[in-house]
Amino acid sequence: MLNYVWMGLILLGISLALITDFVDKGENKYRNGEQLPVEIIFNEKFNSNIDKSYQTQLQVTSKQFNQFYDQNIKNDFIQPAQVTVDSKKNQILLYLKTSETTPGFWKEMAGITGKENDLTGTVNISGMKDSLTARGSVILESVSFSKMKAVTNSALDYAGTAVEIALGLIGIMALWLGIMKVAEEAGLIKKLAKAVRPLTRFLFPDVPPDHPAIGSMIMNMSANMLGLGNAATPFGLKAMEELESLNKHKGTATNAMCTFLAVNTAGLTMIPATAIAIRSAAGSSDPAIIIGTSAFGAICATTVGLTASKVLEKFTAVDGTKSTLGKSFFKGLGIVVLIAALVAVLTVTGVLSSIFSTVSFIDAELFKSIIQVISTLAIPLIMFTFITFGVIKKVKIYEVFVEGAKEGFNVAIRIIPYLVAMLVAIGVFRAGGGMDFLIIILKPMTQLIGMPAEALPMALMRPLSGSGSLGIMAEIIATHGADSTIGIMVSTFFGSTETTFYVLAVYFGAANIKRSRHALVAGLLADAAGIIAAVFIVNLLFG
Repeated sequence: MLNYVWMGLILLGISLALITDFVDKGENKYRNGEQLPVEIIFNEKFNSNIDKSYQTQLQVTSKQFNQFYDQNIKNDFIQPAQVTVDSKKNQILLYLKTSETTPGFWKEMAGITGKENDLTGTVNISGMKDSLTARGSVILESVSFSKMKAVTNSALDYAGTAVEIALGLIGIMALWLGIMKVAEEAGLIKKLAKAVRPLTRFLFPDVPPDHPAIGSMIMNMSANMLGLGNAATPFGLKAMEELESLNKHKGTATNAMCTFLAVNTAGLTMIPATAIAIRSAAGSSDPAIIIGTSAFGAICATTVGLTASKVLEKFTAVDGTKSTLGKSFFKGLGIVVLIAALVAVLTVTGVLSSIFSTVSFIDAELFKSIIQVISTLAIPLIMFTFITFGVIKKVKIYEVFVEGAKEGFNVAIRIIPYLVAMLVAIGVFRAGGGMDFLIIILKPMTQLIGMPAEALPMALMRPLSGSGSLGIMAEIIATHGADSTIGIMVSTFFGSTETTFYVLAVYFGAANIKRSRHALVAGLLADAAGIIAAVFIVNLLFG
């Protein structure tokens, strides 16, 4: 499945970029070779017969700019620039650097022509108003294949980002896998697994109840619920390695792996700390108001993700060579869709709203305070407990810790190729215009469920990129307000879902899994459920 998704992201991104570039060229979007009327104010008396550079200000009216570039800026603007007379070429050369006051369209052009924030061109002077002010026009440098250049830059940037992410994980991985190794040698992980055996037996029936993978998965899910992402990722990667040790078909995801990924991609977190911080910075009167809505969305996402995983595993074979993606797979997918339809019916009829209203007495601020205290103390207490237990059991804690830390280093390095492959594909898809394409297709459907058009980019970006969705959320909140319905909705999206493609790339990369079976489908269904549930509960309470 990941092979088709990866190929689709890249091919669609490049194809859309090429189509857009040819359309832009046909329409001459950037007005290559055409003259924009301006007034030029020189810092000293101008002489076109002497080779010299002048510091100038270009005065451009909004009316002329909008007519020329088909834009919609509101105010006239002044752009500092340098003008240089070149008598040999009989030209007056222009050089300008973009700034905060520069129109966005010129900034876009500057970004296309290179990574610097500058534009070049030529100046034509038709006459002088006075000794320092001239009438004239400018012809800026030609711009072409903007989307293809953006695709190239994005692919290179995301490849570097993937390596930075992996290298940034080395220290965290070494710390937590070292701590886990101490707990494992001391027998604490087995005790923990025994305590939650009824739950793990249901979720992961193929994994022996006393296997180290159980302890790692429980630690991962617990850390995720407390919002401790730095601790959750190492535990999750360790769990995938342990699950692979049980795998009879190396390189193919097992049922337990797919179920574990479904839980992770559902993003069940008690406190969506990042979203709350963004809301607080934006001046929200109640930043923590999304705790309840995010929990509702995440619970729905987790339920659908687990159901999808359990149903689809019956229809996707594990044969060690390929993932079956035939009629039986789509039969299983159909069952999941029917279950989702049942949830939708309950939603529309108001059954879920009545259920949710029964817990409305919970004080959001008190709940937030309790969870924040637990989250703050969790990591030091885990370290203290694990090491103390190791000392009691006479484990050589330093040597064992170092041994586990070495594993963390190896895992962090091993996931680099998988991260590069997935993030580059996402970068190409985004830069090529894939997001805009999906928005056009899905907009009519999202309007039916009450999702504002402005929130759709956030919903589509969330499974692809954490930083991208964070940026969109911050922009929407800044535009519409943190306490607006759409501001609360996109914040709930962030707290109810997870970056599915990133999680799959990292976790499967750690275990060298190349055939993902139904893991991606289950994860995306969980994301869709979380988004739909968020739209419902926010419209119900704040619409």
